[in-house]
Amino acid sequence: MIVQIMPSDALSAILNAINAVALCSISLQAGGDWGIRFAAPANIKFKVVRHGGCWLLTADQAPVQLEAGDCFVVTNGAFDLASTPDATMVAAQDVFSGSGVAAQLGEGNDFAILGGSVRLDTIDGVVLSDALPRILVIKGDAAAPIAWLLDQLDREWDSGAPGAQLMCNDLLRLAFIHVLRAHLAQRAANDTGWLSGLTDRHIAPVLQAVHAEPERNWTLTELSRLAGQSRSSFAARFKQRVGVAPLDYLTRWRMRLAAGKLRRGVEPVSSIGATLGYRSDSAFGASFHRIYGTSPSRYRKEQKVGSSAIEADSAGH
Repeated sequence: MIVQIMPSDALSAILNAINAVALCSISLQAGGDWGIRFAAPANIKFKVVRHGGCWLLTADQAPVQLEAGDCFVVTNGAFDLASTPDATMVAAQDVFSGSGVAAQLGEGNDFAILGGSVRLDTIDGVVLSDALPRILVIKGDAAAPIAWLLDQLDREWDSGAPGAQLMCNDLLRLAFIHVLRAHLAQRAANDTGWLSGLTDRHIAPVLQAVHAEPERNWTLTELSRLAGQSRSSFAARFKQRVGVAPLDYLTRWRMRLAAGKLRRGVEPVSSIGATLGYRSDSAFGASFHRIYGTSPSRYRKEQKVGSSAIEADSAGH
């Protein structure tokens, strides 16, 4: 039997570097004239309309009519859901206060929505949250996989089955992949950022190579060869599409990987630097300080103290 290893890709590498934890699965049924106001979320929310329809209302966008099967993702900002754009709103915290994760609003069951929330690593998570708009609406065939994944999340959440927590985390990770793919399909051709690079025929091979081997001592000549361009043309195109210079992107990605290891593990600083291609502690420390403004050792200590304070505060409440 021949075992083939699937080649790495940049999006998978980024998702693997980010801790995503499923926080909850909620459902809402509504009927008649109704409206519910959601405050800006502290975590990313995924929602799918199970049946019926509603209006999605935000302060800076035109009202969007949602139908059964449509999904939307909220990374930041308040929003309303309502039977009509001029409906009277009730605060979501009041609607869900006595019902936990399932609520009824109004009379009947004209409308039902299912949602899930995910907490990302507070530092690495911005890679994803900043790549998405505040509210992203996904319709049609692109929404079908997300709807199915949220339905499975709802089944797993209170199942008590072995491995349910890991299953929920992985379901939301898969939902993220479909959301990012849908967003890529909707993006304007002149958008910038690492997501834009994934769809650029010159930049995508470079991102794939850098994320597959971040420890390699990549040169601009090698990367431009992968892009099929001259050094100057490649450097200009990469900065225009991704927003930073190629070697700066490599350094930032290395340091993001290093920061994650420092926060979540006990591996010696020197070993972390070596695994990312640095031949000396001083070279690694200098690069880390340039990105994070502090030494790797101090960063680890500060992050451990910060995490302990957050856990203590949570326990006290």
